[in-house]
Amino acid sequence: MSGYLAGNAVLFSEMSPPAAEEAAFNSWYDEEHIPIRMKAPGFRSAQRYRDGDQRNYLAVYELDDAGALNTPEYARIKGEPSDTTRHMLGAVSGFTRYIGTLLGEPLVQPGADFLAAPVLYAVFFTVPEDSLAEFDAWYCDDHVPLLLSDPRWIGTRRFAIRDGIPEGYNRLALHHLADRKVLDSEAREKARATPWRARLAQQPWFRGNYLVFDSLGPRQTARNDR
Repeated sequence: MSGYLAGNAVLFSEMSPPAAEEAAFNSWYDEEHIPIRMKAPGFRSAQRYRDGDQRNYLAVYELDDAGALNTPEYARIKGEPSDTTRHMLGAVSGFTRYIGTLLGEPLVQPGADFLAAPVLYAVFFTVPEDSLAEFDAWYCDDHVPLLLSDPRWIGTRRFAIRDGIPEGYNRLALHHLADRKVLDSEAREKARATPWRARLAQQPWFRGNYLVFDSLGPRQTARNDR
């Protein structure tokens, strides 16, 4: 099931509703915003998240590929919003929207359903073009294997960001975790202390944006879910 629900691309979108409209926002997102997108071709599934007790909400949409965002059906969804959608999108703040295409195979614990992980740890980087090859090799060959030495680090997927706002990131890692405590684990400490990472950390661009979210509600799936 997880293999089908995970796609080759993701749409990563955050937004924060006004405090007075938080309940209405959540109902709209669960009952209208995601369900209508699950009818569009190329959309596989979607999971909502929340940043702890903050009013910062995230939705990660799993797509067949980035072309799912260029179909006539999706253009119609975007171009013909309901009155509720128009109001909600006009009221939110902190909006982000990043489209990422999968880099390599997911690195996961054997047999793990990484999409069901209760915590999502997202890491963004802006890497110079001439450093991408080394950065990618370090992440896959050095960093992630050490993280996965703790079974609570359920899996990691890496994406090349092809489009996004408000920042010009070009790399995104989505880490699927069993709990937040693994961020303070010995495995992560070792992963952050290797000579390879230390060499990269000397570069002025090596400054990531780190976000942690807790899953919110059940995963919604496409209408042709099998």
